[in-house]
Amino acid sequence: MRILQRLLPDHVPNGIHIILIDRVPYHCLKTEYYALAAGTVSDHHIRVPFPEHPQLTYEFGEVVSIDLDNQIVHLKDERSVRYDELVIGLGCEDKYHGVPGADQYTYSIQSIDKARAAYEALNNLPPKSTVGIVGAGLSGVELASELAESRPDLHIKLFDRGERILPMFPKRLSDYVESWFDEHKVEIIRHSNVTKVEPGVLYNHDEPVPCDVIVWTAGIQPNRVVRELNVEKDKQGRVILTKRHHIPGYENAYVVGDCASLPHSPSAQLAEAQAEQIVQVLQKRWNGEEPPSEFPPIKLKGILGSLGKKHGFGLVADRPLTGRVPRLLKSGVLWMYKHHNGY
Repeated sequence: MRILQRLLPDHVPNGIHIILIDRVPYHCLKTEYYALAAGTVSDHHIRVPFPEHPQLTYEFGEVVSIDLDNQIVHLKDERSVRYDELVIGLGCEDKYHGVPGADQYTYSIQSIDKARAAYEALNNLPPKSTVGIVGAGLSGVELASELAESRPDLHIKLFDRGERILPMFPKRLSDYVESWFDEHKVEIIRHSNVTKVEPGVLYNHDEPVPCDVIVWTAGIQPNRVVRELNVEKDKQGRVILTKRHHIPGYENAYVVGDCASLPHSPSAQLAEAQAEQIVQVLQKRWNGEEPPSEFPPIKLKGILGSLGKKHGFGLVADRPLTGRVPRLLKSGVLWMYKHHNGY
């Protein structure tokens, strides 16, 4: 979306045609899937229309494989799309760490259709039901807090492998979030190790814990299509790229976002910054000029998380923030993003 936004409407040379391939006919705000699953925002609230332009067409369908050598993207129903230049931005999916039953018996918030299924399961629960959330990173914490606020009748158990939740943040922020959970009766189960999942049961250190619904937020990995590409990858399975963000040996194939091996953890902010640089490379090439040999390192402005609708936490310019200010900042960033994309 950021690449399209920078190129349209006036920066696509004549003779260049863009094809956007996607499963759904609108852009989705993935950072808000936790709120959709918790039932606190509508489906429509997290959708952004795709742009329209005479040099842009859409191909709706699911990508099943990419043939880099023959420059073909294969779609699910035996359709295929040929390209001269390709940007792969397929994002991530859940990583189940080999836990038996995790992929079958847990819900996910990694795609719009999975978040909708999680919403249906969570919001159809009768009072006093137990919800298990596996993983207390940003997604798990935001889902647990939103659900605790919207359904205080539920018993929410948040399973985390560590001593403290949100280990990527300073301890002060973790303590703030933990005290919020304490106040809202969210149970944090530390040093957990989910060994197996069965219908209605999660096994922590092989001990059964009955749960009416289990949501998995315990790690991500690049999309399967990218994992199956025969190219060099890092330990997380992300594609190692040149300084110009293309795959070594394939100057016409770029990777953006969660599938790219970059020095920071995957985030929308990182993907957008990377997209800005990819646009510069594309424009130089289209003009017959040499693209920059490298770019300055991407600097992130910070990271913001929600605790329900009124509180939040975050790091902005390495400064820890808690309370209403980070929540307002996050709402503002979201509004700007939607507004900026022509919402």
